[in-house]
Amino acid sequence: MKPLAIALLGAESTGKSTLAVALAERLRAAGRRVVLVPEVLRQWCEHEGRVPRPDEQSGIAQEQARRVTAVDDADIVIADTTPLMTAIYSDKLFADRSLHPFALEHQRLYAATLLTGLDLPWVADGLQRDGPHVRAPIDAMLRAALAEAGIGYRVIYGSGDARLASALQALEPVLPGIARLPPGATAAWTCLNCDDAACEHRLFSRLRDTAQDPR
Repeated sequence: MKPLAIALLGAESTGKSTLAVALAERLRAAGRRVVLVPEVLRQWCEHEGRVPRPDEQSGIAQEQARRVTAVDDADIVIADTTPLMTAIYSDKLFADRSLHPFALEHQRLYAATLLTGLDLPWVADGLQRDGPHVRAPIDAMLRAALAEAGIGYRVIYGSGDARLASALQALEPVLPGIARLPPGATAAWTCLNCDDAACEHRLFSRLRDTAQDPR
């Protein structure tokens, strides 16, 4: 039996890798055999000392998918990003949408797709960082691609333990009973009326403020 697959997607500096590690640790503590597949692009950039050219994007996406699908001796595989991120950046940076069909087909393999929200501050991190101005467009492109393909996702907000709790709550449909929420932790669901990140962010803020001051 193939492991249950969980995907983490999100614009740069939204805490994907930190959340992936925290999720893996929590699920292992719960007795699950977990394999965490790291981001191939990060390893590639560190090895090559540069960002990839347009013609190198496909190979990175293929390798990311291969590493995830190669996992079989585990209960859960967590993908710290998927080929869809490579496809989105190829579209944004090089106006190349050729990776979308493969990336979206691969994305359907995941039992849960978590999209990290834009509520964390942007932090510079070497070659991979394009700048804070790129985060909102990438986030919007991700949401649009998932929506157009009919692939469900949950948006994760919060900082530190609250972000982990938000992710665990979002995983309840595929891992019943896994969530143990601290006060104030909330998993944001895709807006029923639009795919506007600001709309969900305002909703999250209102829920948070209400919890802090019920008056």
